[in-house]
Amino acid sequence: MTKRRRRVRQIQSLEERLAQQANDLREEANALPLGPKRDALLRRARQDEMAAEMTEWLTSPA
Repeated sequence: MTKRRRRVRQIQSLEERLAQQANDLREEANALPLGPKRDALLRRARQDEMAAEMTEWLTSPA
């Protein structure tokens, strides 16, 4: 018996999902005191924003 792949149709685009995740991470980081956990959340938010910009750039027609 082979495993079936679970397929999920995404409602939002990748850019929208990354932007939403970045906003959520920033809100979570703002609730924390200064420290390494907050820095890690902010770093991840920046990475998500850069990834959204890159995918938008790569999928642009020009």
